[in-house]
Amino acid sequence: MAIEIKAPTFPESVADGTVATWHKKPGEAVKRDELIVDIETDKVVLEVLATADGVLGAIVKGEGDTVLSDEVLGSIEAGGVAAAPAAAPAAAPAQAAAAADAGEDDPIAAPAARKLAEENGIDLASVAGTGKGGRVTKEDVVAAVAAKKSAPAAAPAAKPAAAAAAPVVTATGDRTEKRVPMTRLRAKVAERLVEAQSNMAMLTTFNEVDMTEVMALRSKYKDLFEKTHNGVRLGFMSFFVKAATEALKRFPAVNASIDGSDIVYHGYSDIGVAVSSDRGLVVPVLRNAELMSLAEIENGIATFGKKARDGKLSIEEMTGGTFTITNGGTFGSMMSTPIVNPPQAAILGMHNIIQRPMAINGQVVIRPMMYLALSYDHRLIDGKEAVTFLVTIKNLLEDPARLLLDI
Repeated sequence: MAIEIKAPTFPESVADGTVATWHKKPGEAVKRDELIVDIETDKVVLEVLATADGVLGAIVKGEGDTVLSDEVLGSIEAGGVAAAPAAAPAAAPAQAAAAADAGEDDPIAAPAARKLAEENGIDLASVAGTGKGGRVTKEDVVAAVAAKKSAPAAAPAAKPAAAAAAPVVTATGDRTEKRVPMTRLRAKVAERLVEAQSNMAMLTTFNEVDMTEVMALRSKYKDLFEKTHNGVRLGFMSFFVKAATEALKRFPAVNASIDGSDIVYHGYSDIGVAVSSDRGLVVPVLRNAELMSLAEIENGIATFGKKARDGKLSIEEMTGGTFTITNGGTFGSMMSTPIVNPPQAAILGMHNIIQRPMAINGQVVIRPMMYLALSYDHRLIDGKEAVTFLVTIKNLLEDPARLLLDI
């Protein structure tokens, strides 16, 4: 009995996806709940699992194909038996002798030649080396790549899926270039950034915050905090999230969004926290952050960070959000103008903490200072409102007791 393999049900914010990788070939055995295909969307990579034991049947959507929500990708023959692999022919005497002579060593090749061969799928053993002692040179690999491209492609026997676009490497002498297709995530980020700048009246206001009190509080209580909250570490981001949620209560327009000709004021603070991953920048959302403790915020951010590194963030965890915080300071950024994530109205940018001389009560003292940036949609937020919002965050961080006293 054939069982259809379908794409997941995408939320409204995700129009379609792309088949990234088939982990099985037609005729191979699959087990229930085994990963068989990855679907890449503009937010996350979704895993499609087998719904029954059997054999993978026909593949309808190959790698690189666009798929819609709940669209059929292929089928599983439930209860089928995988075909036995053909016995490998005995190695010819000449091949056996060559293998014995070569032992387990790879062919002799220059590092640049080896790298170029790996990027283009060239087997170095098949390349005749023209260098000293039969060494495979970079020019040898370039010639092999050219020959591979010019040779007529043999018709593959029932290939399971259309191959995804591979990087194209060109070389002129010692100068190489690699052309790689843009991922859906990177393409969507680019699209949204251009959309934000085209459709918004976006401005950025700056201020600076003295981190002395927050750093002293963290230094004093970080060990006790970690012990009390089962290994959750006290960082700086939780203070910024708490300060932001308090400021959003006082300035609801910063927490609002534009929907057509209407302004939607949100009675909750869903804070997006930008997290770096191998696939690019992702923004998971802390739901109802105004109700969370510092420990809950830190635990949520740590969980998101791990999921981002493992590629396990779900679409639901990255959908929505009423306000975003991004921390370029972790990479050493001193100043930036973050771009608002539509349909949100504002984004807060944190930066590097630098010891700088400051004039305090007529005295020059060294203080840990951080520049803050608030980018906002001027269609919804006035300049005065944006500036006072940022000053409120500054005041709350410079005197953290205000967060507890709600003043």
